[in-house]
Amino acid sequence: MKIGILQAGHAPDVMISKTGDYGELFQQFLAGEGFDFTVYSVVDMEFPASAEEAEGWLITGSRHGVYEAHDFIPPLETLIRDIHARRLPLAGICFGHQIIAQALGGKVEKYDGGWSVGHTEYTFEGQTTTLNAWHQDQVTLPPADAVATGSSPFCKFAFLEYGDHIFSVQAHPEFNSDFVEGLIDFRGKGVVPDPLLKEARSKLPLSNDSDRIRQKIVTLFQSAMVNV
Repeated sequence: MKIGILQAGHAPDVMISKTGDYGELFQQFLAGEGFDFTVYSVVDMEFPASAEEAEGWLITGSRHGVYEAHDFIPPLETLIRDIHARRLPLAGICFGHQIIAQALGGKVEKYDGGWSVGHTEYTFEGQTTTLNAWHQDQVTLPPADAVATGSSPFCKFAFLEYGDHIFSVQAHPEFNSDFVEGLIDFRGKGVVPDPLLKEARSKLPLSNDSDRIRQKIVTLFQSAMVNV
């Protein structure tokens, strides 16, 4: 099964040689399930010719805001709507979560409550689920056909699902503690308030439930093959 990874941003340059870029993170995260991956750096205007170039799609995180005037935003939204119309499986992470919502009629804003970074507790499908977060923007009004399946006190619409073919999450299940530490050191300083960075660093040794979200995404993609 071919999965198209729509890379909407880049990891900090100083980290890429050690951790890989966002597309590589997801290839590592979803490895071992029989998927073949193609990365399209949409942030650099590398797009597939059509939604049919892959059997499933995933949109990565980004340091950009979905409401900002970047050249790649309008064609990415068009592609999302086409994927949705064809009912192809689509997963969205952080920026991906937000751009799917915006493309399908929802609203995304820079949250006036500030940032969520590092080890964060959510309620997802009725269970406590901890994941690494790194965001200030969030979905404040989901599309009419979206179902909210998880939240936190900080982020009301942290998990959204659209029918049986789209799943998105505000947090970063693909980020391990080493990657979060890199963001603290190379992207957070001077942007995220120091007390939040200090708290996030203190929680780096804690485990999280990223495997649960991994399985959710794997099942989403595999279900498409069952339904062919």
